[in-house]
Amino acid sequence: MSVITTHEIADAQKAWGEAILRISQTHAAGGDAKAAAAEFIDRLYAYQIAPVLFKPTKVAAWQFRGAREDALSYFVGGHIAEDHGFALTPLTKVRFENACLNTEGEPALAMGNYYFTRPDETELKVEYSFGYIRDEEGRLRIVLHHSSLPFGG
Repeated sequence: MSVITTHEIADAQKAWGEAILRISQTHAAGGDAKAAAAEFIDRLYAYQIAPVLFKPTKVAAWQFRGAREDALSYFVGGHIAEDHGFALTPLTKVRFENACLNTEGEPALAMGNYYFTRPDETELKVEYSFGYIRDEEGRLRIVLHHSSLPFGG
């Protein structure tokens, strides 16, 4: 396989942000947000092909989500009591601000801040680290997703 490029990482980040917005908008319209989230996870995460290290932002009791169903619970609520559906939050924009990219091998790594814009134009700033590998068809898949609120935030 070829080296993962910074352009591919930017495309993967854009796809991730658009998918979060799609889940949020589907929920707001009364649609099947769980199905949208399941499609998002299956398309962008590597749960079907490799271990995924996932530490979501707004969790405390069940900090790590090694299974697909645990990630789904985080994004839209489900079997984990502390999950209220992060992706169900009304959002209008998601943007990534990379602080560092490492494309020297696999997984390729990205670290920085991403910003979630609410309908009132306020932003939630979240720190992230993502790791990407290629699947058999050459598409990027997330194998590392760690995010947290900035200290004191």
